[in-house]
Amino acid sequence: MKQDQATSVRTSASAQPGHGFGTAPVFLASISTILGAILFLRFGYAVAHVGLWGSLMIIVLGHLVTIPTVLAVSEIATNRRVAGGGAYYIISRSFGTSIGGTIGIALYLSQAISVAFYLAAFAEAFQPVFKWVAEFYRVEPEPRWISVPSTFILIAVMLTRGAALGVKALWIVSAILGVSILSFLFGQGPDAIRPGALHLTDSIEGADAFGVVFATCFPAFTGMIAGLGLSGDLKNPQRSIPLGIITATLTGMVVYTLVAIKLAQSATPEALAADQFVMAQIALWGPVIHIGLGAAAVSSALGSIMVAPRTLQALARDRVLPIPKVNRLLAKGWGKAQEPVYATFVSGAVAVAFVVLGDIDFIAQILSMFFMVTYGALCLVSFLEYFAGNPSYRPTFNSRWYLSLLGAVMCAMMMIQMSLMYTLIAVLLIAVIYVGLRRTRKGERDLSAIFQGTMFQLTRRLQITLQKNQVDKSDGGWRPSIVAVTRFGERRLGHFDLLRWISHRHGFGHFIQFYQGDYSYSSESDARTHVDKLIERSDISGAGVFVDSLICPTFELALAQTLQMPGISGLPNNCVLLEFDKERPEEINETVQGVRLAAESNFNVLTLRSTNYRFGYRSSIHLWVTRENLANAPLMLLLAYIIVGHRDWRRAEIRLFACFNTGDAERETNRLSSLMTAGRLPISRQNVTSVDCADPETLETEVTHRSSEADLVIAGMNVENTESDEIEQLLRRYDGANDVLFVHATEKVSIE
Repeated sequence: MKQDQATSVRTSASAQPGHGFGTAPVFLASISTILGAILFLRFGYAVAHVGLWGSLMIIVLGHLVTIPTVLAVSEIATNRRVAGGGAYYIISRSFGTSIGGTIGIALYLSQAISVAFYLAAFAEAFQPVFKWVAEFYRVEPEPRWISVPSTFILIAVMLTRGAALGVKALWIVSAILGVSILSFLFGQGPDAIRPGALHLTDSIEGADAFGVVFATCFPAFTGMIAGLGLSGDLKNPQRSIPLGIITATLTGMVVYTLVAIKLAQSATPEALAADQFVMAQIALWGPVIHIGLGAAAVSSALGSIMVAPRTLQALARDRVLPIPKVNRLLAKGWGKAQEPVYATFVSGAVAVAFVVLGDIDFIAQILSMFFMVTYGALCLVSFLEYFAGNPSYRPTFNSRWYLSLLGAVMCAMMMIQMSLMYTLIAVLLIAVIYVGLRRTRKGERDLSAIFQGTMFQLTRRLQITLQKNQVDKSDGGWRPSIVAVTRFGERRLGHFDLLRWISHRHGFGHFIQFYQGDYSYSSESDARTHVDKLIERSDISGAGVFVDSLICPTFELALAQTLQMPGISGLPNNCVLLEFDKERPEEINETVQGVRLAAESNFNVLTLRSTNYRFGYRSSIHLWVTRENLANAPLMLLLAYIIVGHRDWRRAEIRLFACFNTGDAERETNRLSSLMTAGRLPISRQNVTSVDCADPETLETEVTHRSSEADLVIAGMNVENTESDEIEQLLRRYDGANDVLFVHATEKVSIE
């Protein structure tokens, strides 16, 4: 029943008829919000405190955030059919409600708080009236006497007349706004405040920091996506949204640049700082600036009060809010156009709460942070989606990935510049919202899907690059790229553990579970179920090992196919890891076949003879080097060094036993010690022991005597030109030891 209700809610959202507006309302809603209160009230303050050059830098930096965001939003908006909910709807339908809801909540708060900001600015337009009242009636009026009632009036208008009246009003206030700006640009201003010449860097003494000025002025540029809130009321949103918001953004940038130059040309920094209505002194007719401010503030507030409830309504229709009853209530719309009445009440309450605060600069800084978080997230998602290469992401308007990346980076930098504390709080809130939404939206597309696609593309490119630019092993340094094949992966963990220890940091491990039989869909399905359990085990142990399965009639055929596999890491595999149980003699024949095949294929062969001892306390590794397997010593030493680097072996001690005839023992021992010193291996000279081994029987005796309690024994094994029965005899050596790793090196490994 609940699912049916949710489906009907979403259906109604997508089928919302709206008003059928064209491109003009999108442009007007955006430009009237861009050319708002900051232009009239705070841009003179900006020029006074950071100079003309600093003000132009604020415009440039602000648009390095807003232009990439506009392009990213335009791209996302043309990827799917657009309905009501503006930026939230566009994002959520492209990237899922987990991402869309997170950005949507931040976007909604910024839109609702914007209403308070613009109405607080609207009250400032009545400063001449306040002075007159104070002079004649000896009463000091407060701006809240105007802003609070205006908020209620605006809410009442929206509740009774809806968006249709709001769009008509936009035409009127935009016309007034244009006349006010032209009056200022063509004005001269009194000679008393005019500077002697135009200076780029002049500012007042004790000026505010650039970050503070930027935070105060940045809301001036944030109105560019105000028109997105009308998405559900547009006849052709795929055309109107990009055209309307891009045109408004570029128009706003030009106007702000002209205003900054005009202010610096017409008044000194001191005059600009002393009078927030200095534009009225410069304009052809002073009162038009107050009228323009009122019109700008009303138009901006009108745009925000039209957009914010629609965003909240869309959030509720997608059940993003944590309380189901609240979602059902706020999702309701009235009339043919589905006006968001209840969402308007809530948005009005948020606006009233901030209007009561009254401090326009404080509201501006809070507003800047919310907008920065929203825009940074939009640019980041657009950037990641490009690299993910998702075939279903097919926008008709294409931005550029580097512009989206620039926007995301600029947002992060400017947030930190404005306030590190507010930045951390904002990022933490976004993270909390996202985690909360993920818990209720299992199985929906989220950030992991985007990152997975991005990592797929990155891995693909890296593998191709590595293949084209493979360096010589002696120059690039040897590292293990191991493929392990076993039929006992689910029942014996020693094989898997050894692979994860060797490949945890310095190498790469590919663990293949062999299933004997003929390939079929059902056998593949069963194998995948078992592999999922191995993947879970890998994740729990923090192995970082790639797990897969292989179905073949015989083990030898499975190994032959494995040896032909390309390296998952982008580098070719260079080692094969095999395993057999010491207590199961019947397993050794299969292992011998594998050793021969891998060695003949020029792979380094690592063969683990496992026992129930399971590496004991993981506190000691013994290496046994003989004249027959001296060539294996560098690889044996390097593997021991890599293993003890894992946290499971962090207390382990490595001991090396050099077994030679009496005449050669000391010389070879010194040579091995020099090799370890040159290679900076953590094996002290005291841990290198010379052992006189005249024959194999003596060697067996010494191993039993010295290494019977070792947690791992690493021994060399030379299998070149060796028959199968001889390899079997080699694998049965060192019977007095517990777990033994036999190493056969087919390549020269340097540890210098």
